Amino acid sequence: MGRIENGSVLPDDFLKSLGFPSITVHETFSHFDFTLPGRRVLVIGPMGSGKTEFSARVWRDAAIAQKKSDVIKALTSTNGVDRRKVFFVRSQIDGQRFSEYPTDALAYRNGYIRCGDNIAHIKDSFGLEKILADHPDFGTFIIDEASFFDERIAYVVRNHSIERGILFIFPTLILNFRRDIFNSTARLMLDIATDVIPLTAYCEHPDCMKDAFYTYRYYSIDGKECPALFFDPLIIVGGDTHKDDSLSPNYCSRCDEHHYLPGKEYTFFHLKPLGEKATRGDEKPLREEMFLLKHDVKKSALFQHIDQRYGKRDDGQIFMNALLPGALAEKALIYLFCEQNLIPEDLLVRFAYELELDRAYMTKVLSDNLRPVSFEQPLLSPNLI
Repeated sequence: MGRIENGSVLPDDFLKSLGFPSITVHETFSHFDFTLPGRRVLVIGPMGSGKTEFSARVWRDAAIAQKKSDVIKALTSTNGVDRRKVFFVRSQIDGQRFSEYPTDALAYRNGYIRCGDNIAHIKDSFGLEKILADHPDFGTFIIDEASFFDERIAYVVRNHSIERGILFIFPTLILNFRRDIFNSTARLMLDIATDVIPLTAYCEHPDCMKDAFYTYRYYSIDGKECPALFFDPLIIVGGDTHKDDSLSPNYCSRCDEHHYLPGKEYTFFHLKPLGEKATRGDEKPLREEMFLLKHDVKKSALFQHIDQRYGKRDDGQIFMNALLPGALAEKALIYLFCEQNLIPEDLLVRFAYELELDRAYMTKVLSDNLRPVSFEQPLLSPNLI
């Protein structure tokens, strides 16, 4: 392996002819370039890979660049905006993370820097438009976890980038805990990006040092690692500290081998077809499975599937642990209603009462996923189990 220099590779034999040993010389890790207008930079990687810390580095580079002369200002400015002037944007639903830090902190896992007035929490793309209008001379906007916003944000970004030369940086999850594209917003962000900077982390399994590309969700119950099932809610808002709670998950980075995701086949072989039957008027099979998930899980199709699929494997117990967290029926119904749009709201509410589900949990999670539901007492079905 030679050295990268202006896009070419210097071969080992040339380096040896100059007296160098056989070494690998990597590309320079440079300061951020504020001179190029109209860039839309995705900084991607699993949780813990340093995406927000990369943003903090951009912030510090901008502070140094702002001390330069008007000669540099001319290089970093377009249409009245100066890309050395940086504004940090974070989602309102992400407000519980890093709650121990100051409200003006650009916080990450190993610390924070303070942004003063140049930081805001917004709800959606309309909030971003207001920030852009209120700061007409700012040329760089760092938008944390852009996948939490509505799809419209991709086009707001693209238009301001092309028309005004604004630089946007997106430290964001592109893949969710299922290793799927996070949502339609994430897909659109990939469509409009001009640059992608991938980051990795160590796999956080205690016996592994491989590169981790994926975010892993798990629950901790009595010291046991309990992987989240495939149909676990897409978004569960919570803090960034470790939790021993059957309803509040933890996250870490994992490699392919140690990213456990039980229940994917069950979701498509069993759960989704049951939802489709219910939509066509045959509610009984779905109600029976939800009753078992809530009150007698060992008799459920989910238990049978996981036991048959993983029970004889060396790591089978960790897959079986996925059945230990609570609210299995609640999560299954939320998945069918919120993500698959298979069951109507009235059925969701009715099942919540008929099966004595955790309505407080359902209310919170549905709100986090921008599908709020009011669980008022419905008329109960005469076909109760």
